Amino acid sequence: MNQQTSSNIQNNTQANKQALVLGATGGVGGEVARLLMQRGWQVTTLHRNPDQVKDKTAAHIWMKGDVMVQDDVVQAAAGKSVIVHAVNPPGYRDWEKLVLPMIDNTIAAAQASGARILLPGTVYNFGPDAFPLIAENASQFPITKKGKIRVEMEHRLRLAASKGIKSLVVRAGDFFGPKAANNWFSQGLVTPGKPVSIVRYPGSTGVGHQWAYLPDVAETMVRLLEREKELGNFARFHMEGHWDHDGKQMVAAIGRVTAQPTLKASWFPWPVFTLLAPFKQTFKEMLEMRYLWRNEVKMSNQALVDFLGEEPRTPLDVAVRSSLAGLGCIKRNAGYESSVPDARNFGITPNHDRA
Repeated sequence: MNQQTSSNIQNNTQANKQALVLGATGGVGGEVARLLMQRGWQVTTLHRNPDQVKDKTAAHIWMKGDVMVQDDVVQAAAGKSVIVHAVNPPGYRDWEKLVLPMIDNTIAAAQASGARILLPGTVYNFGPDAFPLIAENASQFPITKKGKIRVEMEHRLRLAASKGIKSLVVRAGDFFGPKAANNWFSQGLVTPGKPVSIVRYPGSTGVGHQWAYLPDVAETMVRLLEREKELGNFARFHMEGHWDHDGKQMVAAIGRVTAQPTLKASWFPWPVFTLLAPFKQTFKEMLEMRYLWRNEVKMSNQALVDFLGEEPRTPLDVAVRSSLAGLGCIKRNAGYESSVPDARNFGITPNHDRA
């Protein structure tokens, strides 16, 4: 560790409650950014065209810049104690060209500022040898291109940690939420802007699947950041989220919320994806992920529960109702609050004094 890095880390040992969120217009980044602001943090984000962003509720300060330009990221991270790296190429495109340079730029910014990197992790890192129950330290032998890139991302964070550059990786299942547009829930199960009449479920009958409600993910991440001093330089945690043990519980919840108790899962057009994959990169990449729907894959949250005492978890029906309302699939009730209901409304009160 050089003298400048050591000095920056020492200056940031007391949390200054300033965060840089990369990817604040996305589902994960936006949820984390809004929650940080609710907790009294000053949030800055980086965007190539901030004047074109219509909803600027996810940050106090919108800086013009590009996450692919290291100097832009370093400048935006100056004085911050946390960098949320929640940025991904849209539509699964160009992962091999963009993902690793982006994490390298974030690592450089963290080295310069002394900030801790927060990375939303995935189950892509793991191959079938680690199934069905996966701990944080399980072997990582991915079978997909995206999985291999994810492993390399975390490898670079681990190497950076050996030099005193801190990171926190929180892995969770498939995201869903009222402001989450690019995921299996909103692009597969239901159609945004339309009432639910059928649910196209990608999974195999009887195979469990792990879901993660984005407000719960954000709550978990922020609670961990509030205890940042207790974390190691390279900290990893798994969330359990909502475990659909037989692949029927999410569909049943959608049925209850939409007053369709007999709603059943419909055919998912995997054959269509296969036909179109040679012509559309997004379909090709989605097909790569099919193994996660054919096999039972569950990340264990034991380490998270041991550390926090509990995992924030909004009741499934409440989470589904909020998600469908946010996606425009159902009307909000007259008493529906503009703020997203989440785990904090159900007897789980965060400690605001640990920041």
